[in-house]
Amino acid sequence: MVGNAIRVLIADDHAVVREGLRALIATEPGMTVVGEAADGLEAVRLAQTLAPDVILLDLVMPRLDGLAALRQIRAHDPEARVLVLTSFAADDQLFPAIQAGALGYLLKDASPAELLNAIRQVSGGQVVLAPGVARRVMDHLRRPATRETLPEPLTDREVEVLRLVARGLSNQEIADKLVLSPATVRTHVGNILGKLGLGNRTQAALYALREGLITLDEIRPGEANRS
Repeated sequence: MVGNAIRVLIADDHAVVREGLRALIATEPGMTVVGEAADGLEAVRLAQTLAPDVILLDLVMPRLDGLAALRQIRAHDPEARVLVLTSFAADDQLFPAIQAGALGYLLKDASPAELLNAIRQVSGGQVVLAPGVARRVMDHLRRPATRETLPEPLTDREVEVLRLVARGLSNQEIADKLVLSPATVRTHVGNILGKLGLGNRTQAALYALREGLITLDEIRPGEANRS
């Protein structure tokens, strides 16, 4: 079971939080903790050396804050799957974390079941937002766009791919579902991000949410369904 388990790296400067997370994850047969970091620099180093499936990342840490650590982790590995777990949901932390490519954003008052489910979803590439956070993201997305020009229209196929990206499917899963090659899917995803001026799949999922291509329920913890 350990060989197929979701490998989790915990990054939090509070020892009691790390101990609690480690004990919780130990109760799940399909998960294992492969490392712990007490500051942002250690988180970056362990992310690079251990290549975990999911990184649980606090945003307030010494030596290097969580947001800077997230950016470095993603710069080294654009496919790194990061679940922010923090006590704060301030806009100046929330939106930069999403912009930097965090797949999930949960508050530390989440229930154990919500956290374990979020780890599973993020390991599968799905976007996970705490309900209160999701509402704030929706409010932010509803604000009038400030772009001077509209994005280039997507083709019907690109819209289809975008919906599946937003639901958290991997390129291989999208390829299987649409009977395409993974290379073709990668091309479609690159075209989608380029046309819309987006930086990563998380932003693509939020764009799809804003445009009504997926519903808010599909990215809430415990409610998204992988196909």
